[in-house]
Amino acid sequence: MPNARTVRRSSRDLQQRWRESDNSVMNTLPSLPCYLNGEFTELPNAKVSVMDRGFIFGDGVYEVVPVYAGQPFRFEQHMARLDRSLSELRIANPLSKAQWAGIAGQLITAYAKSVGANTQDTDQLIYIQITRGVAMRDHVMTQGIAPTVFVMSNAMKPVPPAQRSSGVTCVTADDFRWEKAHIKSTSLLGAVFARQISFDAGAMETVMFRHGFLSEAAASNVWVVKDGKVLGVPKDHLVLEGIRFGLIEEICHARGIGFELRRISRDEVLNADELLLSSATKEVLAITTLDGKPVGTGKPGPVYAALYAGYQAAKAQAALGSAQ
Repeated sequence: MPNARTVRRSSRDLQQRWRESDNSVMNTLPSLPCYLNGEFTELPNAKVSVMDRGFIFGDGVYEVVPVYAGQPFRFEQHMARLDRSLSELRIANPLSKAQWAGIAGQLITAYAKSVGANTQDTDQLIYIQITRGVAMRDHVMTQGIAPTVFVMSNAMKPVPPAQRSSGVTCVTADDFRWEKAHIKSTSLLGAVFARQISFDAGAMETVMFRHGFLSEAAASNVWVVKDGKVLGVPKDHLVLEGIRFGLIEEICHARGIGFELRRISRDEVLNADELLLSSATKEVLAITTLDGKPVGTGKPGPVYAALYAGYQAAKAQAALGSAQ
């Protein structure tokens, strides 16, 4: 039987291994700039309580803001959606729009400096997360606690040119997630499962259907093109209203392309002339193979080309407006 001294020594050895393991994990994080609860720091130094409700329950919301040439893109729209999500969770927005813009601007500059680049030469992603805060575990929405606010910036990883020119492969699945998809919640296990389906199949995304009608993909909105018209799903509680909803509608109107939001059946998706994904990182992207079968001609179509060109023009216009 081990004596007390042996037990204490074994305990110290175990704690040392834990510390070494923790340091090893932390050292794998890049020293990228971030913001946490009023302080600017770097990722390896940013820590939150284990009793944070975001950690315990996924009780929080987030936003991902694309940054082109050092300028946030459609920042006002992202802030409006953040307000909508926070309102659903009964969390007061802890910062003003000016404060959010100031934090984002400082992180954009700090990220560019950290990689040795000029700010205007960088495309980035600003990630914003707000949780209800720290409290002892209780399912009830705890009141009177300070929200946890975390923001970071990282490199924007564009779609590879080969994928953009050829389009991407997707698979379909039933939408098994909850019915409050309009909240941009940090509770993303459903999306993780959905994305894993396509990953395991070697595909880009999982296009989901709820009761026979299109909902969305794991991390993207889905668009159907038929007879030159762009069709999207209604903006309701069954889908997240992507920021590109408004942008794609604007581009369609500007370029004389029909646009309609309505329920879209599975058969309409399977018989589409073109299928598209949209998200902050994908922008707009053609699906050319679905469940192993070609979509339309099997190549990115003319409506995709028009929307993508319009998207690039919107980015250029936003950067020009910010510079003036």
